[in-house]
Amino acid sequence: MPAWLMHLIVSVALVAAASVGSADDADFPSELVDFGPASAVPLFAGAGAGAWDATIRERGWIRREGPGEWRLWYTGYDDAASPLKRLGLATSTDGLNWSRAAAGPLVGDAWIEDVCLVRDGGRLVMFAEGEGDLAWRLESADGVTWNRRGPLDIRLVSGEPIPPGPRGTPTVWREAGTWWLFYERGDQGVWAARSRDLVTFTNVSDEPVLALGPAPYDARMIAMDQIVKHRGRYYAYYHSSAPGGKGRWCTCIARSDDLVHWTKYSGNPIVPVDEAFPATSSAILVPDGERHRLYTTHPEVRVRFSVLPVHGAGPGSAAAARP
Repeated sequence: MPAWLMHLIVSVALVAAASVGSADDADFPSELVDFGPASAVPLFAGAGAGAWDATIRERGWIRREGPGEWRLWYTGYDDAASPLKRLGLATSTDGLNWSRAAAGPLVGDAWIEDVCLVRDGGRLVMFAEGEGDLAWRLESADGVTWNRRGPLDIRLVSGEPIPPGPRGTPTVWREAGTWWLFYERGDQGVWAARSRDLVTFTNVSDEPVLALGPAPYDARMIAMDQIVKHRGRYYAYYHSSAPGGKGRWCTCIARSDDLVHWTKYSGNPIVPVDEAFPATSSAILVPDGERHRLYTTHPEVRVRFSVLPVHGAGPGSAAAARP
């Protein structure tokens, strides 16, 4: 067993109980946790044999850019032709009916999956998992042409580089000039690091801020999908699996007041494993102006609508604060 993995297991065991508070369900508004059934058929899926994106996988990222303008960045691959997992783009006028971009893969020669996008002024900044589960940064002016800016430099609290090994599923939140990076290591916990310059990220703690367990639903593996800010509080959607549940993911939520200390919802998972499509995971919340939509993007795109409409969308709503 690699030394880094042994260290992770010991660390997670020590902090698992500390990372879970006593969840007050009133702190988890219905519009963030109560959703109707998944769409009966996928909204978007792999193109099938012979296509560069015969199959899609992992976290895709959906943005509602404005009325009638939705975009989905996704990872496609065809194992019969290439091991590369490549970046694709689809567009929609309603977030339900999607069309592939005719250009094919946006970056033809790089492994890009588990993407997260943040708009920063006139540019889009993408954080993605590359080959070997290493987190990368890319930038674009239009969301189509992407420039790679190299793998992320992540440091321990001491300033030393983190130990070798995976640092994947990068999830980023930007606020007050600080970039917050959340990443997993072998799906054995979620760590948080901060940066002011997008060059070096330094851990806020060398222990996970979101640990495995103690409940079974996330006791085996865990990875963060997205952070939203709603009514002045932070909420993290994450996917997890139980012991013996390889390939069977569920979707969960946690809350925080400071992005460091997280409390898991006592009603987790909010999207349990479904026998009809047990691998569905990687959730993205997108407000549509009336309700919240919870999209899951692995291994196909489906959507669930919040049971209650979202009232009073304003500066403290997920719609207004979404990066």
